[in-house]
Amino acid sequence: MADTRSEFAPTERYDLNAHGRELILDARGVAVTFKVEGGTVDAVRDVSFQLHKGETIAVVGESGSGKSVTARTVMGLLSKRATVAKNARILFEGQNVLAFSDAQKRKLRGNRFSMIFQEPMSSLNPVYTIGQQIAEVLHLHNKISRADARARVLELLKEVQIPDPEARIKQYPHQLSGGQRQRVMIAMALANRPDILIADEPTTALDVTVQAQILNLIKDLQKRYGMAVILITHDLTIVRQFSDYVYVMQNGEVKEHNVTEALFQNPRHAYTRHLLASEPKGSANPLPEGTSVILEGRNVRVAYTLKRGGLFKPDYFELLACDNLSLDLRRHETLGIVGESGSGKTTFGQALIRLIQHSTGEILFDGEPIHDKDRKAMRPLRSRMQIVFQDPFSSLNPRMSIGQIIEEGLVVNDIGADRRDRLERVRKALRDAGMPDSILSRFPHEFSGGQRQRIAIARAIALEPEFILLDEPTSALDLSVQAQIIDLLRKLQDEKGLSYLFISHDLKVVRALCHRVIVMQHGRIVEQGPVSEVLTRPQNAYTARLVRAAFEIAA
Repeated sequence: MADTRSEFAPTERYDLNAHGRELILDARGVAVTFKVEGGTVDAVRDVSFQLHKGETIAVVGESGSGKSVTARTVMGLLSKRATVAKNARILFEGQNVLAFSDAQKRKLRGNRFSMIFQEPMSSLNPVYTIGQQIAEVLHLHNKISRADARARVLELLKEVQIPDPEARIKQYPHQLSGGQRQRVMIAMALANRPDILIADEPTTALDVTVQAQILNLIKDLQKRYGMAVILITHDLTIVRQFSDYVYVMQNGEVKEHNVTEALFQNPRHAYTRHLLASEPKGSANPLPEGTSVILEGRNVRVAYTLKRGGLFKPDYFELLACDNLSLDLRRHETLGIVGESGSGKTTFGQALIRLIQHSTGEILFDGEPIHDKDRKAMRPLRSRMQIVFQDPFSSLNPRMSIGQIIEEGLVVNDIGADRRDRLERVRKALRDAGMPDSILSRFPHEFSGGQRQRIAIARAIALEPEFILLDEPTSALDLSVQAQIIDLLRKLQDEKGLSYLFISHDLKVVRALCHRVIVMQHGRIVEQGPVSEVLTRPQNAYTARLVRAAFEIAA
C-alpha cells in the first residue's frame, strides 16, 4: 500500500522525550477496517502517536475522522466487525497491547487504562445506584471488603466534587444532572488510579460553566496523580487551554501534529487551517432603520405542578419555569437567549409561539394578540412562525422521504396551487438551504448531522415564514459544519428578511449571529442588551461567569 501520510505528520512526534518525561504509550501504524454491507470501510489508516507520563495530548477532528475508533483500539473496545492491521503496534510499558488476550485486556481496562465517554446517561446503568456502579469497578480489579469499597466510593465522590456524597451514593443516574453524571463517570474512571485516562468528548453535551468545571477537575486530578490524558474533542478552545500536544485527524488519517502552541500559531496543513478558521466569527449585519416589532411577550409566566413523595403521601409543588418575562423582537433581527440547562430558555421560546401553554401574560405576533388563541385559531399563523430543533434526526420522521417531510407543511397549511407547484417550492427550499434538489426520494438516515440540519431549515423556510425559533440548532454539530449553518442563517435572513429567536448555550455562536442577547437564570432574565456590550462588559456576576467559561475556560 502506498504511503499516504501527510508530510506534517511524521511517525514520531517532534518533541519525543525532549522534556524528560517517560514515554508511557507508543502507537505505530494503527489501521482499523470495519465490515459493512457490500465491503469494508477504512475507519483508521496508519495512525501513529506517542504519550508521555503526566501530559495531555489532544486528538481533534470532525465527526467521522476516526478519533473515537483510535481511542477504542487503545482500550480494546472495538466491535467484532472491526479488524486491526497485523503490523499495528500499541506499546504500553514495552508490551504490544493489541496482542493481548481478552483476559489481559480486561485487566488493563478500568485499571491501568480508563475512559470517560461523551454521553454519561447511556454509559451508566439506569437500574443500579451510583454507589453500586462505582463499587463494581473497585471489586472487579481489587480484593476489597464492602465497607472499604463504600468508604472508597465516598472518597471518590468527594474528589470529583459531587455535593452531599452520602445522599448521592444511594441515588440513580436519572436523579442527577448532566454535569453530576459526568462527574460520576470520572469517579468510575479514576477508581483504580489509572496510568492513562482517555476522555472522549467529555463535555460536548454540557453547559459552558459545567464544561469548565469538568475540564478543570480532570486537570487537577491529573496533577495530583500524575496521569497521562488523551483528550478527544472538536472544541479548539479546550484543546488550546488543556493539551500539551495536538494530533489533527481527517478521514481516518493524522494530517498534522505538533506542540499545542506551535500548531495554533503556525498551522501547516490546509485542513488544520480550515478547522482553526471554522471558529464562529463575524457579527450580525446592522438592522435597517425603523424596523417594526414582529414578536412581543409581556410578563409571560409558565409554571408546572409537580408531584413528590410516595403513592400514599403525595406532595404537590409548583415549579416556576418562566417568571414574568418580557421581550420584543424586531423584523430582520436575531435575538439570542442564553443560560444554562434548566434556566427556562426553551420553555420561554416555546411559550412565545404557543407550543406550550403559559399561565399568565400577553403575547403579540405582528401586533395581533395570540395569548388567548386556541389551537384552531393559531393554525393560520403557523406558516408565518416556524421552529428548528437541536437534534434534526429526532425531529425528522425516519419513515418519510425528504420530499414528503418538506411537502407535509405545505399540504397542512394549504400552500401551493397543486402538487407540481408544491414540489417546486420544496426544491427551491432545499436549494436555499444549500442542499441539492435531487434528494427528494432519500431518507433522513442517509445524511450527516449537518445535512439533516439543513433539511430541517429547508422544511421551515418552505412555508415562507417571517419568524423562526432556533432551539440550539448548532450544538450537536462539528465546528466547520456549525460555521456553514451560521453563514446559511445569515444569508437567509438577508434574502428573506427573517427574524430569529436563537436559543443557545454557545456564546461564540451567539456573538457571531445575534444583534441582542437575553441572559436567563432560574426562570428570570438577569441581563440583556446588545451582544457587543453584554459579552464584552457583562454587568451581572452570572453573565460574567458564562462569558469567562465560554471564552477563557481555564480562567
